[in-house]
Order: sequence, then structure tokens, then C-alpha cells
Amino acid sequence: MPGILGFDPGRDKCGVVLRSAQGEWLVQRVVPAAEVLEVLSTLCQQYQPEVLVMGDQTTHKQWRQRLREVLPRVPVVTVDERYSTQEAQKKYWELYPAQGWRRFLPAGLRPLPRPVDDVAARILVERYCSQSP
Repeated sequence: MPGILGFDPGRDKCGVVLRSAQGEWLVQRVVPAAEVLEVLSTLCQQYQPEVLVMGDQTTHKQWRQRLREVLPRVPVVTVDERYSTQEAQKKYWELYPAQGWRRFLPAGLRPLPRPVDDVAARILVERYCSQSP
């Protein structure tokens, strides 16, 4: 069951997601940059995705080269990453609604409880899927 591996590259931490061919989100996590190649390699062995989708901005050229070396059989496609972090901050609250008194604060005033690199990777996959036939 090939799916789509999403990767939001960063200097310190990266977002990693895996979407099945049926559209289910099987993996969604934030990974330290030092560990991400091992995580991506393991996911590729386990799920054999048809493509790896990554953003085209922050450090993407360096990451693309590393990915070619570690995952030579997986095609790497870049998508427009602009504003994905802002979109991820908004989407975070849709995926994980605020609880308790925080739900009364406007979403723009709520501090995010954790990094949203994984949600940004999800947005990159969604963008890729919306462009693909």
C-alpha cells in the first residue's frame, strides 16, 4: 500500500508525516534533524511510499542531496513551502482543539503548546495532492 511521505526540513527539527494511499495519516511527528534520515529510512522500509514530498525553502537543497544518498529509490518532489508554518499554526487548533479556559481565547492569542513542524509537513503533502491529478 504505497503512500506519500511528507518532510518539512529544518535546521534543528523536522516534520515527518506518512499518508496512506487511502488518505489516512499513519505517522505524524516532529523529529530532531540529527535523527530524521534514520526515521525516514525506517518509514521507507516499512511502508514503501511512492514519493517523498518536501518543502522548497529552508535548507531544502542540502536535504535533497542527503535524501538521494540515503533513499535512492524514493522520488523526491518539492512543493511551495511559503506560508506553510503560518497555515500549520492555524491547522494545529483544528486538529487539536483547545481545552479548558484556553478554548475561550482567540486562536491567534493562544500559544502553541509544541512545535508544529509535523503539521507543516502534512500541509506540504496536502498541497502536493491538490496539484496531482
